[in-house]
Amino acid sequence: MILNENAMVIPAKIQEKKSSLKVAAYCRVSSESDEQLMSLESQIRYYTKTIQENLEWEFAGVYAERVTGTDFKKRDEFNRMIKDAKAGKIDLILTKSISRFGRNTVPFLQSFYELSQKGVVVRFEIEDIHTDDPDVAMVLSILAAIAQAESESRSKDIKWGIRRNYEKGKVQLNHSQFLGYTKDTDGNLVIVEEEAKIVRLIFDLYLKGNGCRKIKKYLEEHGIKTVTGKDIWSTATIDRMLSNEKYVGNALLQKTFVEDPLTHKQVKNIGQQSMFLVENSHEAIISRDVFEAVQRRKRIGKQATNHEWAMLQ
Repeated sequence: MILNENAMVIPAKIQEKKSSLKVAAYCRVSSESDEQLMSLESQIRYYTKTIQENLEWEFAGVYAERVTGTDFKKRDEFNRMIKDAKAGKIDLILTKSISRFGRNTVPFLQSFYELSQKGVVVRFEIEDIHTDDPDVAMVLSILAAIAQAESESRSKDIKWGIRRNYEKGKVQLNHSQFLGYTKDTDGNLVIVEEEAKIVRLIFDLYLKGNGCRKIKKYLEEHGIKTVTGKDIWSTATIDRMLSNEKYVGNALLQKTFVEDPLTHKQVKNIGQQSMFLVENSHEAIISRDVFEAVQRRKRIGKQATNHEWAMLQ
């Protein structure tokens, strides 16, 4: 705009405010040991400070968890971060290393692809890699495959050690949901008498002609709770108890095994791998005579059921 022949207005330039980069961090440890927990806390403090001190960054949070790196479905914080990133809440993700992000190649690359499609960059500090590098996809694929191979190798080593212990008769049993037993300070199974009475009652009711449904009804009507404190019993649980060799002091090891170290899926062992029977590994709740009598009755019942089913065909 010209004011007069000697003066004119020069419009001010509109300064566009530069939007800050929304930056988050992902931290993970794979156990709950004191050392690992301290490591997780240190990572959280480090990334919080690093992001907040950068004037060009907007703090988008730290996603932290204690969980194994191979099973992505169980990683709640990781999945929440991916969801937030896809929703536009994150532009850049900082993480310590590729192994923290994931050891399972396929889900790892799938997450990387989904983030790349949304323009979200991941920075792996130890490897000094940014996912916006045009050559990074091939490098990440190779490194993730190596990390996966290392995870599988460790899993094989652990399984080998467990099998050697089984062969030596060393028993490691889960007792947290095992009615009738707990563990002492040395890790040995010991009887919980109040719970053992319930176990003996179930075996006794079965030998008196009661099936699992009738036993379930009896227990519930008499206010007898399950090992987890529930009022409702499962017939499948009662049936498994009646076949559990641990109640006579024996331990049949490797009834199930982890087929795939990446999915951690438990598979029933029906002959794919060796099983190990350790006799008199702990104190018995049920006598061998009672246990064998129950097994005979179960076999007779199964044969009768199979015969009835065959007659209907």
